[in-house]
Parts: sequence; structure tokens; C-alpha cells
Amino acid sequence: MAFYEVYSHPALIRYKTSVCTKATLFLVVVVCLTYIPPLLVAYRSQGFWIKRSTYEEQPVVRFQYQTLLVAATSTDGDYVAWSTFPHLNNMLGSRLRIPSVSVREEDKNQDGKLDLLNFQLELPLKPDEQVYSIQLLLTFSYQLFRMSTVVMQSLAYVQYSSSVPGSKLFINGDLRLQQRTPLPHRGLYNIYNVSVIDGSSPFAASYDLENIIQMYQDRNLSTVLSCPMPVWTVGRAAASPFQLKAQIRYPLELITYPSDQTFTCQLVLLIFLWVFERIQRFVFQNQVLTTVPIPLGKPHLS
Repeated sequence: MAFYEVYSHPALIRYKTSVCTKATLFLVVVVCLTYIPPLLVAYRSQGFWIKRSTYEEQPVVRFQYQTLLVAATSTDGDYVAWSTFPHLNNMLGSRLRIPSVSVREEDKNQDGKLDLLNFQLELPLKPDEQVYSIQLLLTFSYQLFRMSTVVMQSLAYVQYSSSVPGSKLFINGDLRLQQRTPLPHRGLYNIYNVSVIDGSSPFAASYDLENIIQMYQDRNLSTVLSCPMPVWTVGRAAASPFQLKAQIRYPLELITYPSDQTFTCQLVLLIFLWVFERIQRFVFQNQVLTTVPIPLGKPHLS
């Protein structure tokens, strides 16, 4: 006659002993070994007390078509300028020069995120004017999504000067993220989603480069034009405009954020709990240490 299992339930057995026994000492040691080593392991592995972690992300960057250009035309402080802000252009008077501007953004790897800005500008000059230095501000929309959602307005600052007047400046650099504090690892971070340049202001101080850069650099999160690699060309013809070409890349960024300090310790603790639970079961079931096993009845089903 064949037999088969019709029902099963776990058997609960309690092991009792007095206070001053080897079993009690063993239990104290097990508790200590279960909870103290995870802290030490996490500490020695530099996991539990790591304050910051990093991850890589390709930002979503778009040129905002806001520009401010200042070109020094002598070594005595003369200059010409142009911007996309009407209030500033009205204040420039005879120093205003309207350039020809061409902008193109490219997605080279076809991943849906732009990788490069091609910016070209031709600045008309009078026959007796020369260009000795260039200062250029370009504004961008900058977004991150992988951990926290970061939305901000940022800029790239291009600056070059020479003792010899030039006809052309070529700039090739990376728009890099600059962090002074770690980003949150969740939620919305948009405290810098405001215009870097207040184009609605009728006051000249709002367009002063020193004020703009100072306020911008006070931020905990910004962008900076890294490794611009300028190429300065001399020998401009009298009737030719000054040419400025800039290639600005939007590279993959290494983002810093505060790490979850308890996760590593919890993971190690679970491993130790599992190991020492098996050890205790073996010791008491096989009566390695003398205890009094007390079988109980069927467990109550809740």
C-alpha cells in the first residue's frame, strides 16, 4: 500500500536553561557576534560611513539663445558690445554692434540628447577698430533626471585677451557641471531655475559682467566652460568682421549625491542574522549545549 502526505505543520520546540549556564553564555556571544561585526565590516569596507556616492548621467542641455558680448577695441578701455537684451542694447548707444549669429546644436550619437553647440558670430567693426579681447556669455537650460530631477539655468563664460589684435577666435571646450554640495538623491531640485541674466531690468548693473559672474559663482550648482583651448588668429582686413566660433560639448557627468548610510549595514546585518540563526539551530537541536527542550502543541493559526 502506497503512502502519501495528507497534511503537515511545523513543530515548535523551546529550549530552556538557567541563567548561569554555558547555553546562556553562548546566547550572549551569539547576540554580540550578530550585531557588532556588521558595524565593523561596513566601517572597514568604507561603506557605512561613506557620506557621498556618485553616478554618471548625460544631462539634457539646451542653448537658451541669450548672449552678451563685449569686445575691447583698444588697450585704453574702448569697447563695443551686443546682447540679446533690448534694455542693454539701448544703453550701449554708439558702442552697439549688431553681429551676424549662427547657432546649431547636434545630437551626434542619436540618443535623443544634444551633445554639441556650434556657435558662430561675425562682429562688424569700423575700419580703424581692432579687437584685443573678447568676453562672451551664453546661457543654457540644464536638466538631470536619473536620481533627483534637477532643473536649472546656467551659463558658459568665454574670455580671451591678447596684446596683438586679432581677426578670429576659435573656442572648443566642455560645459561641465560644478558642484559645491551633493545633489539630493530624490525629489525636485529647481532652486536655480531662474534667469542668470535679468533681461527685464532697465538698470546697467544687471548687465555688468562682474556682478553676473559674482552672483553666479555664489551658487552651489553651476556649469563652467572647461578646457576651452582658444585659438587666436591675427591679421584682420579693414573691411572684414571679427569672427568668433565656439564649439561647446555637453559631456557625460559624474554626479555626487549623499549616500544612504544605513543600507550597507542593514545588508550585512541580514547576512549575519541568517548565519547565526543556522548556528543556533544546529547547537540546540543537537544538544551541543545542555538545555531542556519543551515541545509545544499545534501552533495557533491566525
